[in-house]
Amino acid sequence: MSETFTKGMARNIYFGGSVFFFLIFLALTYHTEQTFPARSNQDLLTESVVRGKGIWERNNCIGCHTLLGEGAYFAPELGNVFTRRGGDEGFKPFLHAWMKMQPLGVPGRRAMPQFNLSDQEVDDMAEFLKWSSKINTNGWPPNKEG
Repeated sequence: MSETFTKGMARNIYFGGSVFFFLIFLALTYHTEQTFPARSNQDLLTESVVRGKGIWERNNCIGCHTLLGEGAYFAPELGNVFTRRGGDEGFKPFLHAWMKMQPLGVPGRRAMPQFNLSDQEVDDMAEFLKWSSKINTNGWPPNKEG
């Protein structure tokens, strides 16, 4: 090998490295696209889940809560609220009671507004949060309480 490092050698290293990392990027993108359907549980989408997502959006829940780490950090993470609050047996009754007693009126505590949702809307929201809890998030949130 030559004892001097030429501009041509530097250019070849630059272009070779760029091509190498571009190919790695393409391979990782392909891998992500192949594994996404299994991780997102899209096969469990129902009309109720879709309606619940609409309620979530119309009431701007993400303006206070986070869901899977996205959103505002004013109120608790809801990506794992289904498992935190009773799972299949206890979550819907918990959510119905929680939504009906808002705002709590505890001095010095942040207040959730009363959205006056119907029982069907609360059920749909529960189905959406249940579906969200089944998404493979690689361990997010890092603790039980979100």
